[in-house]
Amino acid sequence: MTARPVVAAPRKIKGILLLPHRRSAMIRNIEKIFVALIFISICVLRPGEAGAENVLPDKNPFSILMQTKAPISSVAVQKIIPHDANAFTQGLIIMDGSLCESTGLLGRSTLACKDIATGKVLRQIQLPTEFFGEGIALFKNRIYLLTWQNQTALVYDAASLKEIRRIQYEGEGWGLASDGKSLLMSDGSSTIVFRDPESFKIRRRIHVSDGDRPVSGLNELEFVRGEIWANIYLEDIIARISPHTGRITGWIDLSPLRSYLPANARVDVLNGIAYDGKRNRMFVTGKYWPHLFEIQLSP
Repeated sequence: MTARPVVAAPRKIKGILLLPHRRSAMIRNIEKIFVALIFISICVLRPGEAGAENVLPDKNPFSILMQTKAPISSVAVQKIIPHDANAFTQGLIIMDGSLCESTGLLGRSTLACKDIATGKVLRQIQLPTEFFGEGIALFKNRIYLLTWQNQTALVYDAASLKEIRRIQYEGEGWGLASDGKSLLMSDGSSTIVFRDPESFKIRRRIHVSDGDRPVSGLNELEFVRGEIWANIYLEDIIARISPHTGRITGWIDLSPLRSYLPANARVDVLNGIAYDGKRNRMFVTGKYWPHLFEIQLSP
């Protein structure tokens, strides 16, 4: 197996928290197996909240990085920013210098735009109680918001967050992103569909794979410098995907971010990717995470 960069404990230099990226591969693998066993125990003993996404039966936490031949990047934490610890985060985008976030759960789903530096809510709406909010994407001056099992996309004016229209689709809605021409949508499987923003009709689809292995559990999506980045449900990793072929071009290991979370915090899975193209900044968070992280990839 090709040697890959790994991440050690965090250190602090000139007020910026950094993640060094060299450690024994053997130690790392032992740690992953240990954490995986704990994670599985938690999933068995403490089921997720009612109405949340189903746990995928074929997922094996951390197995992907132990089998892949694709390059794996570690991360350096540039900033730690306050994040609403009550937010069941489903989608993140950067819009006009603000962070817009969708949250899920029936009767509690929201769409909000916030100040990036402080997490202060600038404007927010509550989704109708029958909708379980999912991923969001910005296309032109509209925010598109998926729902989990309602088979409905809600379209909002980006400036006012006023609902404009509703669009029907088949299947579940998970993640959503825009490449500037199409809306890219995931449904928890290994498939990403490219939809027309006006009609929501499917233009084409790609099947995501790492070598010969399909990669399922594709959740929150973001289009980053010509690549699709996807959270993998139940794992602390991001897949980097070719939008042309669906092939995995690399992985990003975000598992060390959990060392920055308070020991007593009630945190759930990693979920949420937002790219600020104007300033070349990347932000990630998770469901119920008290922090939003600005990160930088380390090769």
